[in-house]
Amino acid sequence: MKPIFNQNFGSLKIFIGLLIISLFSLTSCNKKEEPAKAAEETTVAEDTATVKPANPPANFKHQTALVNGVNIHYVIGGKGEPLVLVHGFGQNWYMWNRLLPELSKHFTVIAPDLRGVGESDKPEGGYDKKTMATDIHELVKKLGYNNINLAGHDIGLMVAYAYAAQYGSEVKKLALMDALLPGIEPVWSQVSASAWWFGFFAWPASGDIVKGKEKEFLTNFWPMVGHVKDPFTPEETAEFVRAYAVKDGAKSSFKWFANFPQDGKDNLVFAKTKLKMPLLAMGGEYFAAAFLKDHSKLVAENVTESKIAGSGHWLVQENTAQVQKDLLAFFTAK
Repeated sequence: MKPIFNQNFGSLKIFIGLLIISLFSLTSCNKKEEPAKAAEETTVAEDTATVKPANPPANFKHQTALVNGVNIHYVIGGKGEPLVLVHGFGQNWYMWNRLLPELSKHFTVIAPDLRGVGESDKPEGGYDKKTMATDIHELVKKLGYNNINLAGHDIGLMVAYAYAAQYGSEVKKLALMDALLPGIEPVWSQVSASAWWFGFFAWPASGDIVKGKEKEFLTNFWPMVGHVKDPFTPEETAEFVRAYAVKDGAKSSFKWFANFPQDGKDNLVFAKTKLKMPLLAMGGEYFAAAFLKDHSKLVAENVTESKIAGSGHWLVQENTAQVQKDLLAFFTAK
């Protein structure tokens, strides 16, 4: 199998190297410099706090619910059966914003922020996908729903799978979008070897290195796995940066990656019983389309495929029209 990921990682490697150098330079400063550093960090925190969260379409509203011991922020709107949309790393609920107007004509759409980012809580633990799926399940139950349609992108794919594996009788249809499942071979080992950022994100010091540099970090990282140049609008860029620049946002989101070893163990248990519900494997032409259908067949019985033309990893932004068309076709089919 050819390498799945683009190996041209130079710009982000240089950026991370500079951040590491900066970190060690700061730690070696004398005490006379510490007040200035503290004042600078306070200013960054204050600037972040003044940026308001983005708003969803007019027929949606922001809500927060205490579930599974954490406050989970979500937006909700529309009418009909529930459709839960779970975002991934480098984005938050706002990744779905372009799709919400049309999807809400057919479904009651619920788009949460995962624990660890944005307006959701950032506890010390609970970042294995089994627990994060329980967050979403308890939210769904609190909203009064017994059966849902479910889609997840990137880390959200892993959470959506853990949800379906644990609560299979409560998921009508499942869409897994452009990522893969820890521990499920043969693809997992190859990706782990190629995606060096998995290790950096899981490193305990990574959150402190990125702190205060969230914009520089994200805007350098996004192109590494994308294909279309500048797929995010200025509004999307601002909201995603804001969601990770809130206190402990980047640090906590990196824990999603630190828990991959536990996720792999959980997935090997889950995979002993294949999913029964219809599953759509949606991959970008220049990213997960190369493997996601076959990968999904290892854990599910009823798999169909959607290849998003001209797209890298950021499907919703790189080819909005096809993603919307294919998701609607899948979830509305009888």
